[in-house]
Amino acid sequence: MAKKYANLILDKQFKIAEIDDRLYGSFIEHMGRAVYEGIYQPGHPKADPDGFRQDVMEMVKELNVPIIRYPGGNFVSNFFWEDSVGPKGQRPTRLDLAWRSIETNEVGIQEFNKWTEKIGSEIMMAVNLGTRGVADACNLIEYCNHPDGTKYSNLRIEHGKVEPYNIKTWCLGNEMDGPWQMGSKTAEEYGRLASETAKAMKLIDPTIELVSCGSSNTSMETFPTWEVETLMHTYDYVDYISLHQYFDNYEDDPVNYLAKSMEIDHFIKTVISSVDYVKARKRSKKQINLSFDEWNVWYHSRVGDNIIQTKDNEKKLMTMAKNPWRKAPHILEDVYNMEDALVVGLTLITFLKHADRIKIACLAQLVNVIAPIMTDADGDAWKQTIYYPFLHVSKYGRGTALLPALNSSKHDSKDYSDVTDVDSAAVYNEETEELTIFAVNRDLEESITLECNIRSFEGYTFSEHIVLENDNLKAVNTVFEQTITSKKLFDYEMENGILKIKLNKKSWNVIRLKKQK
Repeated sequence: MAKKYANLILDKQFKIAEIDDRLYGSFIEHMGRAVYEGIYQPGHPKADPDGFRQDVMEMVKELNVPIIRYPGGNFVSNFFWEDSVGPKGQRPTRLDLAWRSIETNEVGIQEFNKWTEKIGSEIMMAVNLGTRGVADACNLIEYCNHPDGTKYSNLRIEHGKVEPYNIKTWCLGNEMDGPWQMGSKTAEEYGRLASETAKAMKLIDPTIELVSCGSSNTSMETFPTWEVETLMHTYDYVDYISLHQYFDNYEDDPVNYLAKSMEIDHFIKTVISSVDYVKARKRSKKQINLSFDEWNVWYHSRVGDNIIQTKDNEKKLMTMAKNPWRKAPHILEDVYNMEDALVVGLTLITFLKHADRIKIACLAQLVNVIAPIMTDADGDAWKQTIYYPFLHVSKYGRGTALLPALNSSKHDSKDYSDVTDVDSAAVYNEETEELTIFAVNRDLEESITLECNIRSFEGYTFSEHIVLENDNLKAVNTVFEQTITSKKLFDYEMENGILKIKLNKKSWNVIRLKKQK
């Protein structure tokens, strides 16, 4: 058997781009227990006077999430924003058609803004371009961002919010090519509607940034022609195009599962090519960047919730069909294991390697619904396995993404060839004089020594090696036991600018170096 190896060369002059902090964003949709029994649960022993769970807030604060997409998702395509503002006692209860549940509107724009202020985050607001359109989007941004003296800005003031919300990032609908979406559109229909909405919204507030809907996923028949056709309409008015991707391991093939980050890399490159083709067609000097505003592992709960996907890509939630119209139903509550944490880490590494074009990314979602944080309605909150790689990259992945020259032994899986045994990305924080290397050893049987040439970082020494690992890839965390947590190892050698460090089999690694004072 050939010897496993991984060699990495890093130079502070070889840069990809400055990392936008919004790369570490997340997502809260009005579905399942994300809002009710998630971030908001009046009467819970750990709820603050506004009804927000303080244990959840502390975990979110630790993740340092700079932006949160809201209120959907599929939910937004039948969202009547007027129902979610004003006195709570006057807000109507509505049928949520996306997830066939009951929406009481106890938490709306006002409350969500208050919650994001408490955790130190900003809102990435989505407008309904499914069952509504231009006028409603204009009314919403006037309500949120216009200072005063008009119908909807005065209404906001009447509701107790004198200063504008000043929401600066807006999504023009959600997954509009999806047959499951309320008011789904053809590329021509969406492109025209989104461009007219974008023009009008920027007349009201020219300082905002707008995200145009990309294809719902790579398996859509519309991908990637949707990107080209819609951007031919929206290119001059928007700033980003969205990407959505979820991973699964239905076949229980961990070798193939851990190779799926290659698929997301291909997805990103295809969208960049499509965007830049439109740029060339329009002879434009403007660059459209990427908003990867839905991504995660999602498959565990699909079995329990009986979600099936038909040939025409129409999603059906059978459990909700049998027992619909409940408030905060227990749906999409994936319990994540060790191999899921590795896939999340590999995805974040891929994002860092495309930091020149990916400026926003939203882990979907944040609490209870396919989330890193779970809550017991009668007890505590706890951290799932995927919490940890996201925490590490959010904490140490601020600064400049470096261009890694990685040479690794390779293997093949069922669907992928030439998969590197080790995948890695690196971030240089010039202000704090820190270098961080993120690495995953995908090999299930062998440890691999990572040899890093960091000679351009003169005076830098080893600081710490944070590791997430478990021999059992199916190991999970629960409210009762944190089986998967990070630990520190010290098995390394460093001489003449060469760092040699052991990456244990099937492990997530954070290697930190600091300049000597």
